[in-house]
Amino acid sequence: MDKEQVMQLSEVRISLCDSHGGRLKAFCSLTFDNTFVIRDVKLIEGNDGLFLAMPSRKLCDRCKRCGEKNHLRARFCNHCGSRLNENRYLQYQNHNGPSRLKLHADIAHPINAECRLGIERRVLAAYREELERSKQPGYVPISMDSDLSDLFVEDEPATHAPELELRPTGTGVH
Repeated sequence: MDKEQVMQLSEVRISLCDSHGGRLKAFCSLTFDNTFVIRDVKLIEGNDGLFLAMPSRKLCDRCKRCGEKNHLRARFCNHCGSRLNENRYLQYQNHNGPSRLKLHADIAHPINAECRLGIERRVLAAYREELERSKQPGYVPISMDSDLSDLFVEDEPATHAPELELRPTGTGVH
């Protein structure tokens, strides 16, 4: 059995949000092996200290009249305009511990506690460094949307199996 390769966190970019005075302290961009980026990770001041909130999407259900998707807090259907049960989100409670409503689902997240802890440590260190840099005269925040082309090296043309082409929808191969 081949030894499992582990992706390494190669870069952490921090965009400070402290000037807003809220609980959101920073947006983070995490790059793994200089090839894979996760954006919109939030560093939030919680009741027990700082924590990372992974990128997430609002959970949806379907309108009973037309079947269109609507987020759980929507009062009216986005498609047909019919009134939705405003309390329907209560059926989606998270039953792990204290009663909390589950209104969002992570898009990307660590699979285990060890991975989460490693990412949190790197992000907190980068956050502290960025806070110190922000105190210096002439501070310019790191760009979160910079051109990543310098991270890619063009490979020589493949001489083995032909490339598979994606369908125009990107959902499969020919």
